[in-house]
Amino acid sequence: MHHPRTDDQRAGAPGGPGPGPLAGLRVLDLATLFAGPIAATMLGDFGAEVIKVEHPRKPDPSRGHGPAKDGVGLWWIHLGRNKRNLTLDLSTPGGRDVLLRLAATADVVIENFRPGTLERWGLGWEELSAANPRLVLARVTGFGQFGPYAKRPGFGTLAEAMSGFAATTGEPDGPPTLPPFGLADSVAGLATAYAVMTALAGRERTGAGQVVDLAIIEPMLAVLGPQLLWYDQLGYVQPRTGNRSVNNAPRNTYRTADGRWLAVSSSAQSVAERVLRLVGHPEFAQEPWFATGTGRAEHADEIDAVVGAWIARHDRDEVVAAFEKAQAAVAPVYDVRDVMEDPQYRALGTVADVEDGELGRVRMQNVLFRLSATPGAIRWTGRPHGADTTGILTELGLGEAEIDALREKGTL
Repeated sequence: MHHPRTDDQRAGAPGGPGPGPLAGLRVLDLATLFAGPIAATMLGDFGAEVIKVEHPRKPDPSRGHGPAKDGVGLWWIHLGRNKRNLTLDLSTPGGRDVLLRLAATADVVIENFRPGTLERWGLGWEELSAANPRLVLARVTGFGQFGPYAKRPGFGTLAEAMSGFAATTGEPDGPPTLPPFGLADSVAGLATAYAVMTALAGRERTGAGQVVDLAIIEPMLAVLGPQLLWYDQLGYVQPRTGNRSVNNAPRNTYRTADGRWLAVSSSAQSVAERVLRLVGHPEFAQEPWFATGTGRAEHADEIDAVVGAWIARHDRDEVVAAFEKAQAAVAPVYDVRDVMEDPQYRALGTVADVEDGELGRVRMQNVLFRLSATPGAIRWTGRPHGADTTGILTELGLGEAEIDALREKGTL
């Protein structure tokens, strides 16, 4: 039986790697749901001390998103890893005072309230930077801090729609397609972590903090490549092409004889030639149009017909082995079960096996990349709402009577 974790009991902090390259960096995560909290998780994975600040009566909604086991939200176990948990009502005078005291000890604050909310509580950049001139304030919102849409509620789905991603995703005769997971939020979270580290690097030169204004609609647009440039210079609007590419062929998913799916990519000319040679049609490489990715994409019907027919005659493992021998690019289309068993992921340590104080051993994605000298680590999984409140406030210098008074007022 796994006993619930108690207040200030660190859970599942494994041994192994040292403190990480960001040890000594203190991050206050005031954000909810995904983009801002993902950025904080990325920083925590590499050693930053992350303090997750949640409303005492309205926890981060991600605790209730998706499947749960034994009443424990599994999404939170992942998103809340490497974070200490503090409850604080920032809209109260007591909450404001505690937050300013915490900010004075911190390096980074990440927030995603609608523009003007922190200012209304007396916690805007003016007050925060007065408490700590070296502070970096990362503001993550759907549409940014200014402009005609700034006050609108913003979610990743809206960014997936407004960036042009959905318009180019899906079958040519089908509707625009949204991803079945938080793609824009995840991209924005990674971009926010990069922005925070960039601002901290700037602080090394100037000695002063600054504000990061990150609109979720922008990183999603950034990863779509040169679509704006194509339109600006050529008036070209990228269409929906299903699993095909407008830039090269063969590029598609193909079904094997044993009913599995494979993805093939051939951005490089040499790889395209190897694929066509492998499937018994080397003559394609002699065609003038075969010499460019765009030319091959214009003849995707012909290419897919021969590539698809060859793959359909072989089992998945046979196709993968043949492509590997020919040095052509192919990958099985995995679901999560395949990911868990794949030897390459296993070799990389991509799936981490860690201890959770409530659920026991759990498996999740490991830290994002490997560092040779100062690796990151999952020190503990997402902890219960407010689990570290007493410890954090005690470290801040609040006495037992002060903490009790804040609790009685509903601030904690």
